Amino acid sequence: MKEPFKWDSYSNQPALLKDKLYKKSMRKKEFKSILTTIFTSTIILPISIILMPFVKRKHIDSKEFFSIGIDFEKDEQINTKLMEEIGIENILLRIKLWEMEKLPVLKKFILKNKDKKITVKILQDRENIENLELLKNNLYKIFKELQTDVDIYEVGSTINRTKWGFFSVDEYNNFFKTAYDLKQEKFNTITIIGSGVIDFEYHFTAHTLFNFTKYKYDGVSSLLYVDRRGAPENTQLGFTLSDKIALLSTMTWLSPKTSNKLYITETNWPISNTAPYAPTSEHECIDEHTYANYMLRYYLLAFASQQVNYVSWHQLIATGYGLIDDRDNIIKREAFYTYKFMLENLRNAQFLRLDIKRNYYLMQCLVDDEVVQIHWSLTDTTLQKEDYFDAYTKNGKKIASDVLKITSSPIYLFIKKEAPLKINCI
Repeated sequence: MKEPFKWDSYSNQPALLKDKLYKKSMRKKEFKSILTTIFTSTIILPISIILMPFVKRKHIDSKEFFSIGIDFEKDEQINTKLMEEIGIENILLRIKLWEMEKLPVLKKFILKNKDKKITVKILQDRENIENLELLKNNLYKIFKELQTDVDIYEVGSTINRTKWGFFSVDEYNNFFKTAYDLKQEKFNTITIIGSGVIDFEYHFTAHTLFNFTKYKYDGVSSLLYVDRRGAPENTQLGFTLSDKIALLSTMTWLSPKTSNKLYITETNWPISNTAPYAPTSEHECIDEHTYANYMLRYYLLAFASQQVNYVSWHQLIATGYGLIDDRDNIIKREAFYTYKFMLENLRNAQFLRLDIKRNYYLMQCLVDDEVVQIHWSLTDTTLQKEDYFDAYTKNGKKIASDVLKITSSPIYLFIKKEAPLKINCI
C-alpha cells in the first residue's frame, strides 16, 4: 500500500488513515456521491423495511452454508491438517491487488484444494481504485490464472471504510464495473459478487444495489459484523442479527442489479488479551468461551433465516480473532471444537423451524431422517432429560445429567426415532 495508506500486519487490515486533510479533501471531492447515498437510502430503506415480511425463504444448501477464511500464506501442511480435522469444504481466500506477485502461490494453494468450494476475495488499494486500467490488467491476470478453479470472486471489500481506499460508493461502482465489463468481454463463465459493505450500514448497501452504473452482481456480499453490539441476539436501532439479514435479503430481492443470492463473506468477534493482533480495542473484545458461543449462535440464526447462501468465518488461523492462536505454537481455541462439531452435525441438515419464547431459543433440523434440536437461552433455565433423546455440549461432549442446564452456551439434542410425536421443550 502506498502513502498515506498503511497495512497493519498484526490485525491483517489497513491501519487507521491518519492524514485528516487528505480525508477531508477526498470526501469533498466525492460530495455528490455522498449526497446520492443519502438520497437513495432514504427511499430504499423504508420500502425494504415495509416489504421485509413478504420476502420468501430460499432453499439453502447446508453443505455450502458453512465457510471459513484461510490464510494461504500460512504453513501449507498446517493449513491442510487443520482443514481436514475441522472438516471444512467451503473456504475463502484473500488476494491483495498490491501484492500481485503472490498470485502463483495462491494458484498453487487453490489447485491443491480443488475438492473444495473456493471464494477469492480481491482486496483493493488506492492505486487500483484511481487507475482503472491498472485494475483491469490486474483483474485480467487473476481471472486468467484462476478462472473456473475458483467458484466465486468477491470484487472489493469493506467499501464503507476510508482506510480501505474508497471514499464514495460511486468509486466502488466504477471499480466493480471494471470487473463486470471484463467478465462480459473475456470471462463470462466466472461468478463475481460484490457490494462488500461492512457492518449494519445499509445506506451504503442501498446505493450499491440501486444506481445507474451498468453492471450486475451474481450475488451480494456483506461483511455483517455485529461484534460491537455484543451477542448476536442484541439489537441495533431495534434490529437483531436475524432482522438485519431479513432487511438485507429484502434489498437484494428488490434490486434489479443482482440475483437473489446473499453471502456473508466475513464476520467474527475480537478476542481479549490479544493486542496488537485484535482488530479493535480491548473494549469490544470477548473471552474465548463467549467467542465460541457467539460464533455458534450467529451461524444458527443465519441458517434459520434461510436467506444466506453461506457464512464465512474470519478466520481459521488468526491470533486476534480466529479459531487458532499461532503466536508461539498452534493452539486450538474452544471455538475450533465448536465449529468442528457444528459441521459434523449440520452440514447435511434440513432446517425445520426456530422457536423463540422469553429469550429461549429452540432450533430444529432434520439430519439423515432424524430430528436434531439445538437449545440455548439468554436467561438460565433447565430442561428435564428424557430417555428419547441424547444431549451433547456444543463441543461434542455427552451430557449425562438428568437435568439439563440451558444457558447461552447451546446444547444439541439428538431425538431418537421412537420419540413421542409432540415434544414440548419451551
